[in-house]
Amino acid sequence: MTLAGSNRIDGKARPPRTPLYGHPPLDALVERALRLSVTGRTLLGIVGEPGAGKSTFAEQLLAQVEHRQPGLAVSVSMDGFHLAQKVIAARGLTASKGTIETFDADGFLAFLRRTRAETDGTVWWPEFNRDLEDAVAGAIEVAAHHRLVIVDGNFLLSTRDPWGQVKSLLDETWFLDALPEPRRERLTSRYISYGFTHQTARAKALGVDESTSALIRSTAPRADLVLSELG
Repeated sequence: MTLAGSNRIDGKARPPRTPLYGHPPLDALVERALRLSVTGRTLLGIVGEPGAGKSTFAEQLLAQVEHRQPGLAVSVSMDGFHLAQKVIAARGLTASKGTIETFDADGFLAFLRRTRAETDGTVWWPEFNRDLEDAVAGAIEVAAHHRLVIVDGNFLLSTRDPWGQVKSLLDETWFLDALPEPRRERLTSRYISYGFTHQTARAKALGVDESTSALIRSTAPRADLVLSELG
């Protein structure tokens, strides 16, 4: 049984898909992630623009690490800290969902701190459920044996208060340097899969998401490593 949004299939990591990012190669990135986790719990940030493929890349990396060292790694996402849909609607931000204002930054920071500090027990992370269009609490187990925690999100390198505190809680942050038009096409296809018309999906991808993309791209120089998308 596959759970929506889960990193697992019947208790095993999903097999890797064809990598989107090939520079550096995935094998080299797996080695780097494993080296980072040798001395204890490591939080590895994966950041990129909307449509860059952050969750896909995190799944690929997790699958390869799990193949090498089962039980070592788990992946979580900033998306679990979306404000509830009813809160976003009440604030008049429905059309802006996914912008930095529609996330609980303080809650995300609290979970990063817990994950760093509470290494002897379990920290239950929330997960964004696309069917519900809301976050579900207690959906992802970060257990004591998980020494590598892969954290993906749009705003991990933002300097805006309080987001500017995130980088110091991550051991490394890798920026996914996506090709602009393939990224927009992936984003458009995603919205179509949610029920948008092609015209509305493209308008959203080129509208509010493009403004968010510019904000995220401006943070790339703060990354420890920049990964290039395969052309």
